[in-house]
Parts: sequence; structure tokens; C-alpha cells
Amino acid sequence: MELIVVEREASGVAVVTINRPKSLNSLTRSMMVDLAQAFKALDKDETVGAIVIAGRGRAFCSGVDLTSAEEVFKGDVKDDDSNPVYQMEQCRKPIIGAINGFVVTAGFEIALACDLLVAGRDAKFIDTHARFGIFPSWGLSQKLSRIIGLSRAREVSLTGTPITAEMAEKWGLVNHVVDNGEVLKKAKQVAEGILKNNRDMVLRYKSVINDGFKLDLGHALALEKGRAYSYYDGMTKEQFAKMQEFISSRSSKTSSKL
Repeated sequence: MELIVVEREASGVAVVTINRPKSLNSLTRSMMVDLAQAFKALDKDETVGAIVIAGRGRAFCSGVDLTSAEEVFKGDVKDDDSNPVYQMEQCRKPIIGAINGFVVTAGFEIALACDLLVAGRDAKFIDTHARFGIFPSWGLSQKLSRIIGLSRAREVSLTGTPITAEMAEKWGLVNHVVDNGEVLKKAKQVAEGILKNNRDMVLRYKSVINDGFKLDLGHALALEKGRAYSYYDGMTKEQFAKMQEFISSRSSKTSSKL
């Protein structure tokens, strides 16, 4: 049985499924490597415009399989090639997390590496690093506070308090909360909505948002302006004409629906 399943749909959406439901999709070392390589391959696949990641069964991902903890933790910190979170962060394509059930520790970090999150009503985000004496290495200690605020992140991580789907939506951690059986459908709808736009600009826009978020506002604005200048300065007359054609076609479709 494949434990990391990749399905490419005709729409341009790829669905990556963590497929170890009897173990609540806990990750072995080989699964981590396969997951990392899946995102690396999808980033290079020009037929894929957006990616959905999901977990089969009652959990999105319950973290690392602690029965093989030494094998996992001694190799995952420095090896970017087999680090799924690193490969997700390097992926140019938008990544939508379809979150059902438990999202625990390493699973939480994988969720935080997504660009958008759709959660089922029973989803629970839990950080157990402190509980089990595991030092975070996939970004949870730094990313969560930047999304939900420092005090909330401290409480979640230091006490192990679960974040419910309702709380996650209220705090800005997830974009949509839907019925449990509708999570994957909604995530695909979000992905397909992205693909209706100019694919090249989607990739550029994701990049400038994510790169700018790492900077203070002044440097982020300068980054945006510099990339805009390079983009327009490098365009030919033919490319400007294609841009105008694309805008006109979208405008006419919008007008026809009014």
C-alpha cells in the first residue's frame, strides 16, 4: 500500500494524501522522504497549478511515528531534501490543506506550511512538543505566534491545549470551516478558483506575499516595487498585448454574468 498517494486531476489540481489511517497518518522516516519528494516533483510539473494535501481517515496527520523516533529526529533537522515542510515552503504552487480530525505536532507543522487551510468542524490542532520532550525543527515555534499572536501561541504550545476548528477560524489560522465530509471538496474548489487566474502571476504573487511577510513593511514594499519593475521592464509588446487580451476576455465573462 502506498503511504503517500499523489493524484493529478485534469483541472490542474494535484491531491497529495497521507495514507496511513490505522496509525492516524503518523509519519515514518520513509513517509517523510516520500512526502518531500512528492512536493519537489509537483513543483516541477507544469501540468499542476495548485496542490491539495489531505489525510485519509480520522486524522490529517498525528505527527511523527514515535516508535521510530531516533531514526526520524537524527536525520530530519539538516536534510532539506527529505524535509517535507522545507519542500512545501520551496514549492511555487499554492498549497491548500484539507484538514480533518487530529493535526498533531509534525502534522501541525505541515499544516502551517500550507498557503490556505480548509478545516472540518471536528478538526483539532495540537502541539505536543513540550509534552513529549521533542524540540521543534519544522517551524512551529516561530510560525504559530506570527499567525495567532504570541500569547495564544505560548499557551497552545506550553500547555498542549488543542485549537478547535472554530477557534482556528476566529484566530485566522484557517480560511474556511465546513462539515467534515465537505473538506476535500471545498479545498479542491479553492484550488480550482486559483487556477481560473493567470497562472504565472499566481506563482509570482504567492512568492512576493510569502517573501515579503518575512520582512518589515518598508523592506517588503521595496521588494514588491522591485519585482514589479523587473516584471514590467522585461515584458515585450507581444506580452503586453496578451495581457490586454486576457483582461478583456475576463471582463467580458464577468459582464455576461451580471
